Amino acid sequence: MRVPILSLIAATLAASTVLAADLAATVQKPTADVYAQPSFQAPKVTTLQQNAAVNISAQHGLWYQLRLQEEKSGYVRVNDVRVAYAGTEDGEANIRVLMGGKAGAGRVTETAGVRGIDESDLKSAALDQAQLNAMVGNRVEPPAAATYAQEHGWQATTVAYAGEAGPSKNDGKAGGDSGPSKSTVTNAVGGVLGSLGINVGSKLNTAAKAVPKSEAELAAEELALGPEIAGRVLGARPLWNDAGAQQRVNRIGRWVASQTSRPELPWTFGVIDAPEVNAFAAPGGYVLMTRGLYELLASDAEVAAALGHEISHCVQRDHHNVIRKQELATVGKEAATSQIDAGTSSVAGTYARQYAEKYGASVMLSTLDRDAEFRSDEAAEIYLARAGMNPLALYAVLQKMAALGVKSAGLVQLAKTHPAFDARLDRIDRRGHAGLEAYLARD
Repeated sequence: MRVPILSLIAATLAASTVLAADLAATVQKPTADVYAQPSFQAPKVTTLQQNAAVNISAQHGLWYQLRLQEEKSGYVRVNDVRVAYAGTEDGEANIRVLMGGKAGAGRVTETAGVRGIDESDLKSAALDQAQLNAMVGNRVEPPAAATYAQEHGWQATTVAYAGEAGPSKNDGKAGGDSGPSKSTVTNAVGGVLGSLGINVGSKLNTAAKAVPKSEAELAAEELALGPEIAGRVLGARPLWNDAGAQQRVNRIGRWVASQTSRPELPWTFGVIDAPEVNAFAAPGGYVLMTRGLYELLASDAEVAAALGHEISHCVQRDHHNVIRKQELATVGKEAATSQIDAGTSSVAGTYARQYAEKYGASVMLSTLDRDAEFRSDEAAEIYLARAGMNPLALYAVLQKMAALGVKSAGLVQLAKTHPAFDARLDRIDRRGHAGLEAYLARD
């Protein structure tokens, strides 16, 4: 029987004379300055060369404490070195080092060996309306998020990002006075409705079913799909019974989302009661992270980094695009629309309900294009900078996940749907935080 992570942390703190197990790492940059304290104002102890082997004894914010010779220690930034992938199943010792005795305080964390959410769970789970209502009830409006940011000293900053989706019309307002006609709407959703076996009258030909959708239609679909899919994730695993955690992710998440090109989406965040390390971004601004991921994060900035990655998937409509590809795959099937209401909102609602009844929330475990994942990492760093935080917080989160180990049961689903952590870190290193240098010194 494995010992929970929290118990290991507690034992380490209680026995202060006993050194924690070190975490192996190598110097990533051509050179890395080591400081006497976790501060750029502290004296430099030494300079390490690229590929030098080092031992990390603890994490302090965005600094790693290194164990040097003659029982001395020094500090480097989290992106100066690369932690070694854990070879064990759950990497508990490694996480103990990176938590530094701060993360998980007051919470009980199981080992990663507990079975997580799989595709069958998400496909078969029914929508849990009570849980969805609770999630929506935790939603934070922009002024409350801004107040929380002000209390933490986060100042909104303008940072350009060419790769971000542009502002969308009618976000948060399905339909609208300038909505499309009934024929346009019904043709656009014909492929999906046909694949779902809806027989409501006249048939559409292939060209009609493949007609591009207007922005109003896409926005309406997102807003309808979001609660249908998020509600089914909650049907698979309920919200974690921790009001403080729910409030925290909504405040942080809403502040970060306010810095994107789509701030008007009904952004809603939640922590589900699952021990694995994962997160889900349903269309229309519904973001859920697991308790296992939440407990892994040591600071508000790390929470913001994890949420920022998922927020980008919503901004870019990544999972909605997967759904639309499924729709296009049904173009050759017959469909009809004569009994569908003319309003965009009602058509989108029918679309969303019928889609969710057939596929559940399984789209949440779809493998996105690697470039979409890399782009979401890049966007998360941009959003962190815009939100007044340090973009390196994402680097710290990815290092933590790598430290859990490639064989960790808690990372099975995440590993299936995302590029390897070293590939994601390599991409960040190659990009070089271009345009973000001014924000890397933030606490």
